Amino acid sequence: MNAQLAPQTVFDPELIARYDVAGPRYTSYPPATRFVPTFGEEDFVAAALESNSHPIPNPLSLYLHVPFCLAPCYYCGCNRVINRDPRKVERYLEQLQKEIALTARLFDRDRRVVQLHFGGGTPNLLDARQLASLMATLDRHFLLQRTWPAEIGMELDPRSVDPGYVRLLAALGFNRISVGVQDFDPAVQQAVNRLQSREQTENVIAAARAHGMRSVSVDLIYGLPRQTLEGFGRTLDEVVAMAPDRIAIYGYAHLPQRFRAQRLIDANELPTPATRLALLDLAVQRLDAAGYRYIGMDHFARPEDDLAVAQRQQRLQRNFQGYSTHADCDLVGLGVSAISHVGTTFSQNAADLRSYYAALDEGRLPLVRGLALNDDDFIRNDAIQQLMCHGRLDFVAFEQRHGIRFAPYFAAALRRLQQLEADGLVELDERRILVTPRGRFLLRIIAMCFDAYHDGTVPTGSRVI
Repeated sequence: MNAQLAPQTVFDPELIARYDVAGPRYTSYPPATRFVPTFGEEDFVAAALESNSHPIPNPLSLYLHVPFCLAPCYYCGCNRVINRDPRKVERYLEQLQKEIALTARLFDRDRRVVQLHFGGGTPNLLDARQLASLMATLDRHFLLQRTWPAEIGMELDPRSVDPGYVRLLAALGFNRISVGVQDFDPAVQQAVNRLQSREQTENVIAAARAHGMRSVSVDLIYGLPRQTLEGFGRTLDEVVAMAPDRIAIYGYAHLPQRFRAQRLIDANELPTPATRLALLDLAVQRLDAAGYRYIGMDHFARPEDDLAVAQRQQRLQRNFQGYSTHADCDLVGLGVSAISHVGTTFSQNAADLRSYYAALDEGRLPLVRGLALNDDDFIRNDAIQQLMCHGRLDFVAFEQRHGIRFAPYFAAALRRLQQLEADGLVELDERRILVTPRGRFLLRIIAMCFDAYHDGTVPTGSRVI
């Protein structure tokens, strides 16, 4: 493997196939499936006010969800609304600005916002006036930082972005963009209803570079209908030639019973399990050869990118956007279905526009469920974060943070890990757990050993590969 990749990874198809079961993605622990409707606005308010009382309160990270798309991509499992009526976007922005005002008053005004991310949906459907107005609202209510190391990013669909829009983003302080590609193969694009040229993508990335964007990320998906090794190999070569700072390669989860648009995909055209693994193997090889570092799960980054630097400096975290920098923040989610992580609580907004609007029209926060972590949740969350982000867990430091004795507290987890050790996924001794090069692609399997809500019998969630 390329010496620039650290820690080293080994892609073992036979081992990965054996462990390719369903399981949580651990963007939170406990997983969002454990959130309960009894957690409401009063609980969130209490958590926000308590977070202000710390001697040095955490900075804030804001996530804004813009759900609208012009047309469905059949593979998509995100919360999105197909819409071509600009009036609906205007109404949403009015309600979103209400939520910003209601939420911001809970946090001390001097708490800096060091991370802001617009996700969707297709956030770049906001035009110049709408986006400027929304940023002005954020500035009125929060202390929004615009200079590095603050990170302001947006997910972009290159089919509806021109260089002028990227120039606007830079002028408003954005320094990161994430560009959706999935696959450049025309047969695959037709099968998933997303026709997108290489030139459209190149133009957006070139504009981002010209206007000083600090980081450009490209998203790909393996396991889509009609994908072949030859076609996906061309896509990988074309993306690498564009030299993005980060590349995310997600495994397609075919769940037509949950996501209606996926019913338009012909399941007979999906790759076989063996081909699916071969597609991932090919991606790992190509990105390794191009000098990208494997961060974990589905993320790769150049060694000098902020994500790779954060991992080396033990500042990496996992949240609902995947791997991210600024692990010391309280995360505030704004918009329909957005999730917050404030203090030792998780909370989620209503997933449908009607419920979201109704709450805000009544002057209420649109929360519908959440969870207050108990002591055991908090401890296990830390263990899973350590393994998922850094590939190791040192017992002494962990015991000092939580006031426990590691071996008796995690006796059941250590027993489960013994089988993984026998298969070469981890190394165990009396001082630490170390994820091996073979185990790096099976972090979710390793994390499951610490999941008190997972009994090992009926896995839930997407497949781990």
